[in-house]
Amino acid sequence: MGDDQGGSPGESVLTRFASGMRSSAGAAVRRIRREHQWRRHGVALRLSVEGPERFAHAIAEHASPTRRVLAGVDPELQISKETNLALACAQLSGRVLRPGQRLSFWYLVGRPTAARGFLPGVVLSHGGVTSGIGGGLCQLTNLLYWITLHTPLTVVERWRHSYDVFPDSARTLPFASGATCAWPALDLQLANRTEHDFRLAVEVVDGELRGSWSSGTAPTQRYRVYEAAHRITNDGPGVHSRHNVLRRRVFDLDGVEIADELVAENHALMMYEPFLGAGPVRLPLEPA
Repeated sequence: MGDDQGGSPGESVLTRFASGMRSSAGAAVRRIRREHQWRRHGVALRLSVEGPERFAHAIAEHASPTRRVLAGVDPELQISKETNLALACAQLSGRVLRPGQRLSFWYLVGRPTAARGFLPGVVLSHGGVTSGIGGGLCQLTNLLYWITLHTPLTVVERWRHSYDVFPDSARTLPFASGATCAWPALDLQLANRTEHDFRLAVEVVDGELRGSWSSGTAPTQRYRVYEAAHRITNDGPGVHSRHNVLRRRVFDLDGVEIADELVAENHALMMYEPFLGAGPVRLPLEPA
C-alpha cells in the first residue's frame, strides 16, 4: 500500500495535505457519531450468547458460497475472506436478540484489524475492486439482511451498494438485496420489536457462509421478498444506472396473503456494459 493521496500532478503539496486532513477528519467524525449512537443505546446492544436448546423453531435460514471466480481478483483474497468471515461469525453466532434490543453488526464484530487476525480480502470501493484488511465482510451483512427480511424482526439501519460491479451471472436473489458495510460508519442494525426472543447462528463451513434465525416460539407468518419496478437508465454516453424496488409479501400459515410491504428502493451506477437487447433502455420487471 502506498501513501499517494491521488492528487493531480499540478496540485500543490498544501492542497493535498488539506485534502488528506479533511478525509481524516471526516473519518474521525463518523467514528465519533457511531460511538455516540452506541452509548445512547447502551444495554440494548449488549446481546447475550446462548446455546440452541430453547430455540427449537427455525424462522429463516440461507447459505451462500464463500468463493467465486471473479475476473481480475486474486483467488488468495477469496481464501483470506473465509478467515475474515469466520472471525466475524465467532462474535455473532449464538447472540440472542430479546424484545427491545438491537443488533449492531460493528458493535459486536469490532474493528477488523490485522492484530485481531483479519486478513486482506476483497473490498469494493467507488465501483472498483481492491483489497483491504477485513475485506469480504459485506457477504456476512448481505446474508444477515436477507434472512432478517424473512422474520418479524425490523431492519433499522441498512446501507445499499452504490455501484453494481458484477453482472447477474448465477444470481439467485433479487438485485440489490444485500447490505454493504464499512467500519464504523456503514453499519447493519436490526431491532426486535416483537414479544419473543430470537437467536442468530452464523458459520463458515464446507465452502459456504450459513446463517439462520431461530426462536422458542413457532412462526405465525411466512415471507417472500421480490423485486419490482426494475429498470436500467442511460444517464449519459456509456453511463448506465440500475434501479429497483424490493417488496415483501407476508402470508399466514394457510398461505393467505396479509400484507405487501415496501422494503427498500435501490439505485446503483453500473460498472459494466449492460445487455439491453432490443427495445427501449428502461426495462420493467414485474414480480412472478
